Amino acid sequence: MRLKNLRMAVGGAALLSIAGCVTINIYFPAAAAEKAADRIIEEVWQGQPGEIRPKAAPEPEGAPAQPKQ
Repeated sequence: MRLKNLRMAVGGAALLSIAGCVTINIYFPAAAAEKAADRIIEEVWQGQPGEIRPKAAPEPEGAPAQPKQ
């Protein structure tokens, strides 16, 4: 009976150690992260009266660059 309990304990410990080695990687698209950061900055700047905010137009993705005139 003790041998059966010992085997179950060792098997359970092995299973837990294997499960502990699992890694989950999450990757965020750079464009989406940049848009979210811009939105957060815009919200913060709107809450502070008297500050000068730079106006930056977002560039469409995949569009060819046009020279500034």
